Amino acid sequence: MLQDLLKSLLNILIPSVCLFCRTPANDCICINCRNMINFISDGICQICGMPFVSKISSHHTCSNCIKKKPPFSSARSIAVYDGVLLDAIHRFKYNGKTSIAKPLGSIMADRLPPNNYDIIVPVPLHKKRLKHRGFNQSLLLARKISKRHKIPIDYLNLIRERLTEPQIKLKGKERLKNVKGAFAVRDKSVFKNKNVLIIDDVYTTGATINECARVLKKAGVKGVYALTLARTTVL
Repeated sequence: MLQDLLKSLLNILIPSVCLFCRTPANDCICINCRNMINFISDGICQICGMPFVSKISSHHTCSNCIKKKPPFSSARSIAVYDGVLLDAIHRFKYNGKTSIAKPLGSIMADRLPPNNYDIIVPVPLHKKRLKHRGFNQSLLLARKISKRHKIPIDYLNLIRERLTEPQIKLKGKERLKNVKGAFAVRDKSVFKNKNVLIIDDVYTTGATINECARVLKKAGVKGVYALTLARTTVL
């Protein structure tokens, strides 16, 4: 009761605003901004989650996954990387607005595909980049999902042992080459015969998710699944 009273007083003294557009709102994300998020639903690749142009298309396998099956069992993305979501992710990731992690993580938790996940593993940053940025955006998102669904997180045993160029600067094969051999597992026993859910912010070519999954499978993981907040590529 006291907590509710204090919350009400704070709302009077410091009115709640949308963390996306900064306009007054009753929630972390106002209705207008939420409605502008381009959520991904029907018509996706059943493996990598690639959204197809035709929304009437049923789930089937995309040409990329047919040519070369990924090391993960499935990957899904919550929404298309554009508009208000793109702006929010940029402010979160590059401008240090970590307060946005809570509503973004909540969106991911709301739409987590059901499965028997044993461990959540956020995509790691190299220690130098972590020191420079001050936080791992994937870990902050993963914590919200972990709390909501009561799935333990392990952020210590999948490591980025080689400092790589930011993927945003690269394209196609350059991205694959950039992350090749960048990740390693410290204690394989933690992951042996477990179903692991990888969390990241943005899926573009899938190079990072693929390399993490490859290393985890090599360490004895039973199944690798991936969930990202946004996705850039639409066929």
